[in-house]
Amino acid sequence: MPRSTRVSIRERREGRADVLIEIDPDSAVPPYEQVRGRLAAMIGDGRLPVGTRLPPVRQFAGELGLAVNTVARAYRELESAGLLRTRGRHGTFVAPGRDDATDRLQRAAVRYAEEAVRLGVPPDRALALVRAALDAAGPA
Repeated sequence: MPRSTRVSIRERREGRADVLIEIDPDSAVPPYEQVRGRLAAMIGDGRLPVGTRLPPVRQFAGELGLAVNTVARAYRELESAGLLRTRGRHGTFVAPGRDDATDRLQRAAVRYAEEAVRLGVPPDRALALVRAALDAAGPA
């Protein structure tokens, strides 16, 4: 049975965000890879925007019930991939890898998709609405 916990993550402009991280101790996927994958997905879809400060390794490990080295490895791999940047004692932050306009647009797309699902709008209809809005806005 997966073990899940809500972890409070500080965002530069938006205060604090509670993020659900699930770790399945029975999974064939190692825990560090589960943490790395979940954080990478949240960075990729904009739920963790550029500048978001992640919890210190020890704190995050304690909240997840994992060994410190497990979380440290996940952070190291994300840093090697260019998704995180560690600033010494100032902490670990989501790295600027894409331009701010793309980051803001990605967050808006995530919010739109979540709202479409909440309202029960089928994906093809939601995409058609976006295409119509883009057509109405004219050329970029």
